[in-house]
Amino acid sequence: MQTILVCDDDKEIVEAIEIYLQQEGYHILKAYDGEEALEVLKENEVHLLIMDVMMPRLDGIRATLKIREESSIPIIILSAKTEDADKILGLNIGADDYVEKPFNPLELVARVKSQLRRYTQLGNAAENSASVYTVGGLSINDDLKEVTVDGEVVKLTPIEYNILLLLVKNQGKVFSINQIYESIWNEDAIGADNTVAVHIRHIREKIEINPKEPRYLKVVWGVGYKIEKN
Repeated sequence: MQTILVCDDDKEIVEAIEIYLQQEGYHILKAYDGEEALEVLKENEVHLLIMDVMMPRLDGIRATLKIREESSIPIIILSAKTEDADKILGLNIGADDYVEKPFNPLELVARVKSQLRRYTQLGNAAENSASVYTVGGLSINDDLKEVTVDGEVVKLTPIEYNILLLLVKNQGKVFSINQIYESIWNEDAIGADNTVAVHIRHIREKIEINPKEPRYLKVVWGVGYKIEKN
C-alpha cells in the first residue's frame, strides 16, 4: 500500500482529500503545517506529498525547498492562487505538479496516480540488460535510473528524468512543448508552456556547466527542444 502525506492547515480539506484517496486504496498521513510535514516525513516512508502553499509556522514553499534537499518524492502543490507566476514558483522550488483550489477531487486523484506511476517506474530497475544512453559527457543508465555528467551523479526528479530520457533516446529530434507534455504527463497539453519550460530550465541547471550556453539541451526557437547529437 502506498502512503500519501496530505498537508494543509484547513482540516476539512485534509479530511476530504483523505476520503477520496482512501477509496483508491492509499494509506494517508496528515499534517497541518510545513514543520509537522517535515516531522512526519522523518518518521515514515512516504511515496507522495500533497502540500498547501499558505500555512502557518512553515509554508509550503519553504517546506518543499527543505524536502528537496534530501528527497525526490513527488510533490503536488495546492494553491488558491491562480496567477501563472505562483504556479511557476511552485515548480521552481521543486514541486512536480500543482492543483488550484477549489479543485475537482477526481482530478487530484488522477494527478496523484500519474505522479506515483512515474515515481514507481523511476525507482524500479529494468530486468533487461543495461540500457545506457550517452551524449558526450552526459550518460543515462536507465536500469539504475542514474544520470551522470562527466562522471558526477546528477539528482533529477522523476519528471526531469523522464523528460531528459525522452530527449536523449531521440538525439537530434526536436520535440515541441506539447509533444513533451503529452509524452510525459499522458494528457492533453493545455497551457503546458510554463510547466515544461520550468522543468527544462531545472534540467539545464543540473546537467549544463553554463545553462545559458548549453552543450546538450538545446532550444530550437519557435519549435521546441532537442538533445544535440554527439
